[in-house]
Amino acid sequence: MATRTKDVQTDTEDLVTARESRAPAKQPLTLPADEPVVYPLQLPQSKARLQTPAVGQRATRPDGRLHGLGQTQYIDDLTFPHMIHAKVLRSEHAHARIISVDTSAAAAMPGVLATLIGKEIPRNSFGPTLQDQPVLADDVVRHRGDGVAAVAAVTEQLAADALEKIKVVYEPLQPVFDPLEALEDDAPRIHGGDTNIYASKVIKKGDVEKAFAEADHIFERRFQTQMVEHVPLEPHASIASWDGNGRVSIWSSLGRITLGREDLARTLELPQSKIRLIGTIVGGNFGGKNEITTEPILAMLSRKTGRPVKSVYTRGDEFISSTIRHPFTMDYKTGVMNDGTIVARKIRIILDGGAYCSWTGTTIGKGSILSPGPYNIDNIHVEAYAVYTNKTTTGAMRGFGAPQVCFAYESQMDDIAHKLGMDPLEIRLKNAFSEGSSSPTSQTLQAVAIKESLSQAAQLFGWKEWQA
Repeated sequence: MATRTKDVQTDTEDLVTARESRAPAKQPLTLPADEPVVYPLQLPQSKARLQTPAVGQRATRPDGRLHGLGQTQYIDDLTFPHMIHAKVLRSEHAHARIISVDTSAAAAMPGVLATLIGKEIPRNSFGPTLQDQPVLADDVVRHRGDGVAAVAAVTEQLAADALEKIKVVYEPLQPVFDPLEALEDDAPRIHGGDTNIYASKVIKKGDVEKAFAEADHIFERRFQTQMVEHVPLEPHASIASWDGNGRVSIWSSLGRITLGREDLARTLELPQSKIRLIGTIVGGNFGGKNEITTEPILAMLSRKTGRPVKSVYTRGDEFISSTIRHPFTMDYKTGVMNDGTIVARKIRIILDGGAYCSWTGTTIGKGSILSPGPYNIDNIHVEAYAVYTNKTTTGAMRGFGAPQVCFAYESQMDDIAHKLGMDPLEIRLKNAFSEGSSSPTSQTLQAVAIKESLSQAAQLFGWKEWQA
């Protein structure tokens, strides 16, 4: 294996000076001058610190000590007097109509204190954008992670055992798993209506067709990304306690407290003044804990039993019932001149929205705006559509659509560079935004450092050497 070494230059004169300055003094020892010492001491500060206090400085993390000592308390570490445990029965079908739910056998088990079905939820729907997701499905299940009933018991294991006693009669319906198939006229309508499209975004700038006609080269390719689970070290967890005054306190790993409180007030039909939502230390969010999950279920079970009720997702629960990153299908068409200048880009994005909307409205907006990439392109046409499928609900995840489109446009930049025989770095520098560039939505950009960042990064990791 070939290795590359870098010569390290040492300033010999400075080194010698430093060593000499540390040499023992030959003069006889004397007492220091009797000069007053003023506190606090005024220590010299670097120019960098004066300009940007955080740069180059150690940052203190208030909760770091507890984390390091293993003393941080997460939901699963919390216990309350007379606390019981809840489990949720989830659908065995991706798409089916619920004919009946019988919880009587589970309710009769010793140690089971309460059961809950969707029809008992005061307002059985929630969502940060569209309220299209049931707390517990009471009519139709739309993916394998849909909850259909819940149980509260004195132990977690007993609650899990009780789920096996619940009898649900389903009428299976035709599922659709491919977002492109969901667009077809004869595709099953997952939420009824005339189409499975529930969100869209269009961006137009310039005249793409005219620019394509004038371009020297046309590049077309389809790119696809997969669903991604957050896999937080701490799964979704919460505890609810309903008191005798009609107020409920909820301890939750929820990341967005204000929005969660609004959803809870709506689903429980309570004024927000009667909901106390305590955000605990979150053991990993990444967007996956931006909305409520079992919180209203636990609140209802607590009201039924008069006890605090805890629920902690298993890893299996996380994979089938928590939100995931949106899979994207992206069709890119780009017009380029012989010198590598991009003159037009047309993009069609299909978001696999899964069973419910969640944060798709934000994702489709950000993904569309960012889809042309950080490049000066005068002619742009973007169309994006979010489509229901009978798959795990998609939602917030770091980037909100940015990683998916970045994969597409940067892959195509490599394709273009290879076809034109250009350095992949040079074609990016040629087209990259600079100060005063116009964004896809015609905003004038300020404080742009893309070219500088690319150049410095290339220099630091030896781009030219790697290309040799």
